[in-house]
Amino acid sequence: MKHAEILHRCFRCGYCKLPGTYTDYNCPTYAAFRFESYSPGGRMWLLRAYLDKKITPSKRFQEILFACTACANCVEQCALPKIKDQLLHAFTAGKEELVVQGKVPPSVRDCLTNLQKYGNPYGIAQKKRADWAIDIDAAPFSDQEYLFFVGDVGSFDNRGQEIARSIANLLQHLGISFGILGSDEVSDGNEANAMGEIDLFQWLAHQNIEQFKKLQIQKVITLSPHGFNALKNNYPELGAPLEVFHYSQIVATQTHKLAFRKDLPQTRITYHDPCYLGRHNREYQSARNIISAIPGVEYREMDRHHQNAMCCGGGGGNLFTDILGNAPESATHNRVREALDTQARILAVSCPVCAIMLSDAVKSLNLENHLQVMELSEIINARLAATDHPAT
Repeated sequence: MKHAEILHRCFRCGYCKLPGTYTDYNCPTYAAFRFESYSPGGRMWLLRAYLDKKITPSKRFQEILFACTACANCVEQCALPKIKDQLLHAFTAGKEELVVQGKVPPSVRDCLTNLQKYGNPYGIAQKKRADWAIDIDAAPFSDQEYLFFVGDVGSFDNRGQEIARSIANLLQHLGISFGILGSDEVSDGNEANAMGEIDLFQWLAHQNIEQFKKLQIQKVITLSPHGFNALKNNYPELGAPLEVFHYSQIVATQTHKLAFRKDLPQTRITYHDPCYLGRHNREYQSARNIISAIPGVEYREMDRHHQNAMCCGGGGGNLFTDILGNAPESATHNRVREALDTQARILAVSCPVCAIMLSDAVKSLNLENHLQVMELSEIINARLAATDHPAT
């Protein structure tokens, strides 16, 4: 197994489970299950035992590995500088071993099968990928400056489609020149990669790269931080040296063009840092710059934020596999309660996965009258002056 040489070096200090502020457990799987085996250190020891043939890949062992959301809190907090950057790679390599053997939880199997058969984890026909754009004027990519890469959630999930339309409308309103691939786009593969299906990830990526080269695409705006991570960090190794931007990075430089209403009541907003934008790619400021540019907003920071933010629980394919579940101590419930503690009325997000996970938690906790989960472009569009409002 790749990265096996680091497994014995973990001495179980436990920092991987905590944020840098040491205020609470920050590993989503440990917070949910409270068994040491579900912590990063526990996974290290279990993988070592597995490689030494002291344990078999039981159903529980499979669930422990695939429950990891790849949030990278362990990478951020590990006390051993010579191994910390390899932690997630080791966990992914362990998943890869199980994928090769066919020893994966049923929900993981179904997700990977859909990615292979349909090019998306939903198992929806590829021809429907551009249905999100039916009611808006999103042109196919030809010679525009940017490709708008929508991703699976923005293309197929009802909530994700709302977000995709909101962002596309805002980009058009700002005069950003972009086109879409429509049904020629396939999954960015980020979740397949995180689940250890490396060959499937590369197969998906090469299909997108083929389109990028055919259309001479050089600049990409992604809707999802997951797609941003894959296209920015993994695609160059496969022959696609792109300039990749998360949409919030583009919008943050253009807010001076927007005319906001000044007659709306002041509201409190807090912001959730997505793992694939924050810890994985060190992008923390663009979203906060956008929020600070909106009149009538009082910003409240959650206790855990920036590199110490808690994951929403949907990464590593968990949005589709639901191995973490929706227990009282799940990452989503913890995060919503933390947002509520700020007395904010709006929990702002910049990731469709986070939007879905946190909205579901708000409903599950019966907090709809106290906290609303909104994506950044939706907040902007809702507060624009009537004369400066994007078409819907």
